[in-house]
Amino acid sequence: MSSRTKIVVLHMKEIIYTAIFLILAIALGIILFFMFGPGQSQKTASDTNARYTPGIYRSSIELSGNTFDVEVTVDADRIRSIQLVNLSETTSAMFPLMQPALVSLASQIYSTQSLEGIEYSSDQKYTSQMLLNAIQDALEKATPE
Repeated sequence: MSSRTKIVVLHMKEIIYTAIFLILAIALGIILFFMFGPGQSQKTASDTNARYTPGIYRSSIELSGNTFDVEVTVDADRIRSIQLVNLSETTSAMFPLMQPALVSLASQIYSTQSLEGIEYSSDQKYTSQMLLNAIQDALEKATPE
C-alpha cells in the first residue's frame, strides 16, 4: 500500500503576516468605499445648495469719527447671531438707539432668516437702515459665489 500523504508545514509567523495583510486590505476597501461611494455625491449636491459659507463676517460702520463693527455669524443655511463689536462707550452714549435698534432688527431677522419685510419704528428709521445695510454687507461676504 502506497499512501500519498502530504505533510504541509506552515510557520506561525507566515500565518500572522497573512492575516494582518488581509485585515489591512479589508480596512482599505471599506475606507475607499465610504470616501468614494454613492453617498459622497449626495453630500456634495447638498453643499452646493447652502445659502452661506459658515463663519463670522463683519461690516464696519463709521459715525462721527468712531468706527465699530456689525458681526454676523452664519451657518450653511441660517443666520445665528448679529451683534455690535468694538462699540466704545463714547459711541454708545452718543447714539443710544444703536443697541435697541439692533436687538429689534436681529429678532426679526432670526425669525424670518431674511432681510425682507423688516419693520422698525419711525424714531429708529435712520439707525435701523444703517444697521440693515451693514448686516446686508456682512451677509454678502458670507454668500458663496
